Amino acid sequence: MLKDIISNNKLIAKLAKNDFKQKFAGSTLGVIWAFVQPVITVLVYWIVFDKALNAGTQGTKAGIQAPFVLWLSAGIVPWFYFSEVLSAGTVVLQEYNYLVKKVVFPINVLPVVKAVSSLFVHGFFVLFTLVVYLLYGFGISPYILQVVYYSIAMMILVIGLIYMTSALCVFFKDMAQLINIILQVGIWATPIMWNFDGMLDKIPLWLAYVLKLNPMYYITSGYRDCFISHVGFWTRPALTAYFWIFTLVIYFLGTHVFRKLQPQFADVL
Repeated sequence: MLKDIISNNKLIAKLAKNDFKQKFAGSTLGVIWAFVQPVITVLVYWIVFDKALNAGTQGTKAGIQAPFVLWLSAGIVPWFYFSEVLSAGTVVLQEYNYLVKKVVFPINVLPVVKAVSSLFVHGFFVLFTLVVYLLYGFGISPYILQVVYYSIAMMILVIGLIYMTSALCVFFKDMAQLINIILQVGIWATPIMWNFDGMLDKIPLWLAYVLKLNPMYYITSGYRDCFISHVGFWTRPALTAYFWIFTLVIYFLGTHVFRKLQPQFADVL
């Protein structure tokens, strides 16, 4: 399947571009809505937590204090991408059922199309966050380049997941609703709105280890390392090794399920 993805890279790029445009076809502002929504979401969270609940600054393990809006933005940027791709990718085969029914079309590239399509907004949001940091006078270091590494890591993780969920959704229609519920719980199970480092002395050690098993903990913490702590991913070898083992297992499991069920897709859809 990896060979098919590489050999069909131009097709994936074309479909991803069309998929991105198609989301907002017919609306007056068009693709502008794709960029407005995440910005508004951050502003709402900022007003609620920083202004209404007086969250103040948030400290990192490196001892750096950052305004809440900066700390929140660094953690929620990857979550927007992850949740959007997982939600849309789960129903990708139903959305493109007319392509699935074509015998000669390489349908195993469709999950990748969703992951690439969402990169447009993700890239914009990373740049938007950088601008906000600069406006706050927060220094930017070369460690920011690690965003590319964490983005690729997250992309591989979510592609593996949607290979599995999209295949299962063909036969189990409730999978899409189940994924939405998991994402609603997941945003609170991941240290995005709350500070994991600030809670280590308040929660049992075993619970801290359980929370770290969430692969998105590695990604959101990594983004904060890029923007705030200025720490390299190689300084967390155990967590990095766990993330990649988990991700590769999910990827190979997801592609295996997809291949096994693929011959029946056209009949069911």
